[in-house]
Amino acid sequence: MKLIRDAACALLCLASLPAVALSEQGRGQLHKLQDRWAEINYQLPKKQREKAFASLSEQARSAVAAEPNAAELHIWNGIILSTYAGAKGGLGALGLVKAAKASLEQGLALDPQALSGSAYTSLGSLYYQVPGWPIGFGDEVKAEAMLKQALAINPDGIDPNYFYADYLAGAKRFAEAKVVLEKALQAPARLNRQSADAGRKQDIHALLNKVNAELQ
Repeated sequence: MKLIRDAACALLCLASLPAVALSEQGRGQLHKLQDRWAEINYQLPKKQREKAFASLSEQARSAVAAEPNAAELHIWNGIILSTYAGAKGGLGALGLVKAAKASLEQGLALDPQALSGSAYTSLGSLYYQVPGWPIGFGDEVKAEAMLKQALAINPDGIDPNYFYADYLAGAKRFAEAKVVLEKALQAPARLNRQSADAGRKQDIHALLNKVNAELQ
């Protein structure tokens, strides 16, 4: 299975209830999850990431349990689970991927606009990276639709542009991918996300090098 780069089952939980604003404690938990995710994803050696993401996923699950109607925490739970699946790799990661999808869908149900549409970005990335039926739920059409929806909400964001470009490159639409990657490099800095922005720019440059090589 292709590694899941970015991207605690949702227990069919409270999908009909409205999203609520994060408490001060919840905001603190969210920032801790984001900071630790960036540290693990971009600074730890690859062989250490699976164990670190396993621990972080437990923290995310606890944060969701404390504030089950906060869309932001469901989204980050899904992001962490999907990246954990990428670190784990292989068919054994499919359970994590399905749990990530469920958590992201819960966040989307609570508030589609939360975190500038990040649920759409992460779900879109899962749809193009996960194998299709009968192994997984991968779907290229759904992937592009989700990624375009993320861009409709956050057209200048670094993540929606990067993941759409990654999707385009995987579809061998290299000229389109190059344009989107160049836009991603111009994305405004995110508040309190310096490490994540720096790491994502490394991803963008690496993919841009591959795209340029294909276009030569």
